[in-house]
Parts: sequence; C-alpha cells; structure tokens
Amino acid sequence: MNPTRCLLALLIAVLPVQLAAAPAHKPVHKAPTATRAPSQDWAATVTRLPSGAFLLGNPDAKVRLVEYLSLTCPHCAHFENEAIPPFTAKYVRPGLVSYEVRHALRDGFDYAGSLLARCDGPRTFFTVLPKVLAQQDSWFARAQAWSKIESAEGLTPAQLLPKLARGAGFDTVFGMTPAKIDSCLANHDEQTLVEAQANEAWRKPGMTGTPAFMINDQLNSGISDWHSLDAALAAALHHPSSPRKTAR
Repeated sequence: MNPTRCLLALLIAVLPVQLAAAPAHKPVHKAPTATRAPSQDWAATVTRLPSGAFLLGNPDAKVRLVEYLSLTCPHCAHFENEAIPPFTAKYVRPGLVSYEVRHALRDGFDYAGSLLARCDGPRTFFTVLPKVLAQQDSWFARAQAWSKIESAEGLTPAQLLPKLARGAGFDTVFGMTPAKIDSCLANHDEQTLVEAQANEAWRKPGMTGTPAFMINDQLNSGISDWHSLDAALAAALHHPSSPRKTAR
C-alpha cells in the first residue's frame, strides 16, 4: 500500500488486510541488556519535536536514531520486543543515542492505532508502544476477522476510523473508553502530523519496508536485528566526525 494516497483510499484499502505484507527482515535474537547504571537516566526524558514525532532520550545526544515503524508490521513487533530493551539500556539511558519514532503507515488499522498510541503525548507513547506491539498477534487477528465481514463502502474517514478501532479491539488493548477513542481519532491536528510522517517515510529514497532506520539522517539498510543495530550505533559513536543533528 502507498500511504501517499488520500486518507479515505488508505482506509478502504485495508479491507481485507494481510499481516505478512511487510517486506521480510531477518529474525532477531535476544541480547543481554547493559547493567551499569548511568549517572542520569535519559530514558526518562521524552520530547515532542516540531514535526510531531516523539523522541526518547537526550535531545543533544551525539547520535540520533530514527525508526520508521508500522503497528501492523510483524517485523516491527519482533524488533520492539528483542532489540529496543537492550538498545534503551545501553545507548538511550546513558544519553549516548536519542530515539525518534516516525509512523510509516501501512493500512487503516495502523493509522487508527497510531493515533490512539499518541493520544496522551510523548510520555505515555513510549510505554504504550511496546504493549501494543506485544499484543499484535491477537488484535490483528480480530482486525482481519472484522475486515472479512464489514464494509467501508459509503463511509467517511471520520466514520471508518472508529469502526476500525473497535474491530481490532483497541478499547481493550489501550484501555480506553469509547468516548476517549472517538476523541483521539477525531483529532485533526494529530491526523495531519501522522499523515505527514507517513508521506515523508514512503517518499524517502531507499525506503523499502518497515522497520527502517536512520542514523544521523542517513538511512541504514543493514539494520535488521539487535546485533546489527548495536554495531551500527557503536560505529557512529566512535566516528570522530559524527555530527549531532538538529531536532526536526
């Protein structure tokens, strides 16, 4: 799916959706987390950037990692589970690397879930995101079942987004009341920001699938698991000319 299409086309195109549609990445392997306590816990620092993206860690870190992710991408869920905990412990917590998340939307369920994950701002986003991705198998199965019996014909985006959210069971996943879900999904400012991130992601040269990673504004196609991420970040940190990029 090309997320640069109009919102309504994006939403309708997901019925039915396929979880395995993302380009394949290598399976990831668990790695031990760092144990040395940093002098300051930068993993407790979260920032909303002017672009609307959320950033975890030291805004002035020498190395900036950007992840383009999709909530309906199985490889993103695997990467979140296997790589983000040791990455956070080793690089974010000591303030060596900042971590920015940008939404590379693949379908309407992804769009609805992304809006809900962002609803309470950056501080809760980085707590909610791993929980949502950890439950991806169960809520996506519900989404697929819903899409086989429901139709988007004649519905506006404002009508369809809440239906997608309820079809996936996001009220249970996010622990939100129906009223809050409707309010979050109707936030036009957040819709605009998320759509802009998706457009930027899929127009980027070299962008072929999710998850995708940039290190100091350079897309790195060699990152597929914790081992390769660890190696790439270590190289960037030890490079004498690695610039610190300005927050977007």
